[in-house]
Amino acid sequence: MILEGKTLAAQIRAPLEERAERVRRQLQRPICLCALGSNEDYAARLYLQKEVAAAQKIGIETHIFDLSAATPAEGFCRAIKALAKNPTTDAVLIPRPLPEQLAQSDFADFLNPRQDIDGMSLSNAGRLFLCKTWQQVENLPGFVPCTAMAVMRLLDFHHIELAGKAVTVIGRSPTVGRPLAHLLSCKNATVTLCHSYSDLPRAVAQADIICSAAGSPGLLQTAWLKKGSVVIDISTNWQNNALCGDANAEELAAAGISYSPVPGGVGPVTLAVLLENIILSGERKLKEIK
Repeated sequence: MILEGKTLAAQIRAPLEERAERVRRQLQRPICLCALGSNEDYAARLYLQKEVAAAQKIGIETHIFDLSAATPAEGFCRAIKALAKNPTTDAVLIPRPLPEQLAQSDFADFLNPRQDIDGMSLSNAGRLFLCKTWQQVENLPGFVPCTAMAVMRLLDFHHIELAGKAVTVIGRSPTVGRPLAHLLSCKNATVTLCHSYSDLPRAVAQADIICSAAGSPGLLQTAWLKKGSVVIDISTNWQNNALCGDANAEELAAAGISYSPVPGGVGPVTLAVLLENIILSGERKLKEIK
């Protein structure tokens, strides 16, 4: 079975333009998104432009601030502090990967959690990791990382049971692998979080569900998978002038493995969740004003 994400993404996006217009009328201005993105990573920049175009299409005002290897960490953090205090900035997005000196900075300390639509601030991340149950996750006042939440919604949309299942997550990034592993545990899955030092074939062979976010084409071998397992391929890699994931889709299909395709799986759902969070930032602003 192919666990496509386009249908779910369309469902999430359907009411967003109307919601954005409702906020615009009450705020007397459009919801404002500010993105701070690197202009040196071609794939990341391409995706950021896609996100911005999608936001503009539903009536969001957007601003992009360019980052590069020459951008000083102090200036980067200063810009985030300024946005955090700006009452007309509703949402802030910082796409990865960041230049090394910026990735290692303390920028998460300065993110305003009300603007932090991808759940990177210390407040939003901390609140998420204090959750034990899915109900607590749903009641969070902040934001959860978009890609991790997109995976959860895709699994739910395709009726993939998680309670009591063995799930292997490949990749331990703070915005995908780690929060995803925690969200899965809140749904009562038993989670193994893998990284470059893990015995990957063994961890995969024991799993009912594999979520791969390593960003390494061909890493996930179909021969490792047990019969009836499910693969959620989160990575978006650029190889041989085409997008691909960490697994070989043709091999998965031939082996009868259910999987999410790249492109067309987690990606469109992530974008839809991101847009939904932008709208939510504006709606919460209205509640603060009232």
